[in-house]
Amino acid sequence: MSNQSTLREAQRFPPHPEQGWSRRIERLHNPVVVPPATRGFIQPTGVLRANGGYCAQAALWRKSRPLTVRPEPPEGPVAPLPGRWLWGGVLWRHFGHFLVESTGRLWALPGLPEGVDGVLFVPKNPGSELAPTGFHNDFLALAGVSRVFLATAPVRPETLYVPGQGFGLGRIVDGTDHCRRFFRHGFARSVAPDGPERLFISRSRLGRGRGKLLCEDWLDRALQAEGYEVFHPQDHDLRTQIARYKAARQVIGTEGSALHLFAMVARPKQQLAVVARRVSTATGFILRHVRSFGGIEPLLVNTIRREWVPEGESAARLRMSELDFAAAQAALAAGGFVAEPAGWSAPNADALARARKEASDTPLAPI
Repeated sequence: MSNQSTLREAQRFPPHPEQGWSRRIERLHNPVVVPPATRGFIQPTGVLRANGGYCAQAALWRKSRPLTVRPEPPEGPVAPLPGRWLWGGVLWRHFGHFLVESTGRLWALPGLPEGVDGVLFVPKNPGSELAPTGFHNDFLALAGVSRVFLATAPVRPETLYVPGQGFGLGRIVDGTDHCRRFFRHGFARSVAPDGPERLFISRSRLGRGRGKLLCEDWLDRALQAEGYEVFHPQDHDLRTQIARYKAARQVIGTEGSALHLFAMVARPKQQLAVVARRVSTATGFILRHVRSFGGIEPLLVNTIRREWVPEGESAARLRMSELDFAAAQAALAAGGFVAEPAGWSAPNADALARARKEASDTPLAPI
């Protein structure tokens, strides 16, 4: 397909896991990379060709629309960046969005004929704290990235390889075969499995104002009694997290970003049960990610009895839910994750009221 046809296709259609521009790599000489100038959900930022044309293949899509659109050419001189670089796209600071929306072009690294000096990103938002954090650097190192360049001002790389978006949110969450192959064979190969056969990935220690199950510590204790290690991923470095995820034969996880990392290293011999904490399309994306990358058919345990949200808020990520413990135990038992139901201890009304008060700086309103 010609560059013009690729351009038109990338401008019109979101990335597709099985065909189209998501599977191609474009090589650009002396393009201009323009970072975002302002914060926003949809931002002018991306890659301009040497002749000033827009490289639509470099755009980040979410579901059916691009989150990055054509930027204006920068005024004045643009700093050169010698060497060969891979376009990484937008670098998100949020752990979950980084995993899903900043890694979808790494698949191209093993197949480049001459290698690259590093991966070139633009920040999601301009600001004072732009440097990649520890988990960014650790993840990218495990992906074989030797150097990261974050363009906080316009820059002109000598050579830029622009892979299509092989992973993300929307239909592309299934990943292209190139992307799935990269994570199966090229990511975290140096991390050996280390941990118990049963693992519960818990959110009970997350701070105030974070979406969670109310009284999730009760679930911690119930699953610990069933032989599960209660694992709080935010308390561990990335290598430890991956080692635990590789080692476990049965994994139960409260729905959240950690399960995207699990999906990147999961294998078909493992079992996963996802305990829903909200009614959201994000839950479906996690299930599809695990199914496609790990070859696992996850069990969804959706036994939410009631949802709450901080007053004045509506975002699904902030919802806090009351779990029907008896129904959750029955679902997990039916899936072979725990023993036959014998009656888990469940929080009473007073315990739930205390949990709601402790979970948020503002009062919670029922949905």
